[in-house]
Amino acid sequence: MTLSRTFLCQQDSIADGSARGFDPHAEGRDTLLVVRWRGVLRAWLNRCPHMDVAMQYRKDRFMSADGQHIVCFAHGALFRPDDGLCVLGPCLGQTLQQQPIVIDEDGAVWLMDTPAQPLTA
Repeated sequence: MTLSRTFLCQQDSIADGSARGFDPHAEGRDTLLVVRWRGVLRAWLNRCPHMDVAMQYRKDRFMSADGQHIVCFAHGALFRPDDGLCVLGPCLGQTLQQQPIVIDEDGAVWLMDTPAQPLTA
């Protein structure tokens, strides 16, 4: 069985300490965010575990002002970019849902086949 994959971007298009949003299932909104933290790319569902809402306040704005955390701008929750753990806010101790990505030999970042999950509001 071959897993399908969806192209997201070239790995060098995401600077260290920043994140970008993606709409891999063509839903009309960014349902995924990819963050580069200390040289490693990780993908998370763009969904706060507190109230199941998108986390950015505008396109590609996922990081806190000091660049040290992923932030849910709806509730002020702070998440560690390396493991998605909430360290401050109403969902303290909960984690973001990591999504599987691979980087090919040409530096392309691919989301491995996962079913789309609905996002409220």
